[in-house]
Amino acid sequence: MSPRRSSPQPVSVQHAMTSADLTPVPSPERRGESMIDMHGVVKTFKSAAGEFTVLKGIDLTIYRGEFVSIVGKSGSGKSTLLNMITGIDHPTAGRVVIGGTDIYTGVTESQRSKWRGRNLGIVFQFFQLMPMLTLLENVMLPMDYAEMYDFDERPKRAMELLELVGLEKFANKLPVLVSTGQQQLAAIARALACDPPLLVADEPTGNLDTKSADVIIDLFEELSRRGKTIVMVTHDPSLTSRTTRNIIISDGELINETVAKALPWLRHRHMLEFSKLVQTEIYPPKATIISRDEHVEKFFMIHKGEVEVVLFDRKHGETIISRLKPGEFFGEIELIRGGKSIANVRAGANAPVEVLTIRREDFQRVMEQSPITAEALAKIVQERLKEHRAADSRSGRGLFSFFRRRP
Repeated sequence: MSPRRSSPQPVSVQHAMTSADLTPVPSPERRGESMIDMHGVVKTFKSAAGEFTVLKGIDLTIYRGEFVSIVGKSGSGKSTLLNMITGIDHPTAGRVVIGGTDIYTGVTESQRSKWRGRNLGIVFQFFQLMPMLTLLENVMLPMDYAEMYDFDERPKRAMELLELVGLEKFANKLPVLVSTGQQQLAAIARALACDPPLLVADEPTGNLDTKSADVIIDLFEELSRRGKTIVMVTHDPSLTSRTTRNIIISDGELINETVAKALPWLRHRHMLEFSKLVQTEIYPPKATIISRDEHVEKFFMIHKGEVEVVLFDRKHGETIISRLKPGEFFGEIELIRGGKSIANVRAGANAPVEVLTIRREDFQRVMEQSPITAEALAKIVQERLKEHRAADSRSGRGLFSFFRRRP
């Protein structure tokens, strides 16, 4: 089994664009790295039919320099979540801290609007360019609103941004005279006008062809490398593979990211169910997690650290069959095939390992309800058994005699 992709370390970038009207929040331990901190965010809408809670206690941290995708079915709450980040809507409860600034507590709408203009770039699905202004004038518009840069400097900066997105030759054209893909590139240039540390994109490729969409994502990747934090809502699963993190929201709640990485075949409702059932276990370096010939009663998913799968006997010593990283899992062979463990599993030598576990009965119940996941895991079991047999054969130990089916 090939290791699953894990999120890179966040890039720490210093930005000086915080409105003087807002009071920075005291910095906890990792504040220097985080761009977005959401704590217990609830959003409830009231209507004649009663109250409906769209967000149900969201806790989320996104770090500086990350390129994050947010996905979820229609009605899952992703647009409302985005509105909490942009300050367009107000949470019913909880706190939203962006770049160290609480954007709701004790803040007027005027203050929040000023903060938004200097610290946040928004890219919409339908571009929302001013039709009577040229592309250059559209890009200059946020600078005028936020009173950023000298008046004579604004055209030069706007042209530099159009050059960044490859539209310098179209600077003096109206939006209607360029393609939809070029309009979206112009909208991105406009979102970057005030050099915001955070860029939020709502279905930015939803109205574009594949080639134009690739250009947009290439640009987002480059901006992320330059230190911008990018949060993108999308329905397109092909785009999530290009982001550093994929956050899934289901029925107003966030799915555990480790569960989503380990078991991407599950339906969102099953992912959410597992997210609520998981237990966290932490093992010090080299600590045994599963012993060979032991009954396995849990399914394990690695959240942090590294796990080693080891064959050992007195005559030949030990052989490390594989090393598993965050987002990978183990214990599935014994749960699916029955029997005792065929190898030792231990925490890596250099650091503690944190794993999330699901009880056997919960794991098997969900597998029965998700045949696609069960089939995918069965294939992984076969691959891993081949790896074990190959290592067993090379060592000449015959350790597979330890594999026993349950009676």
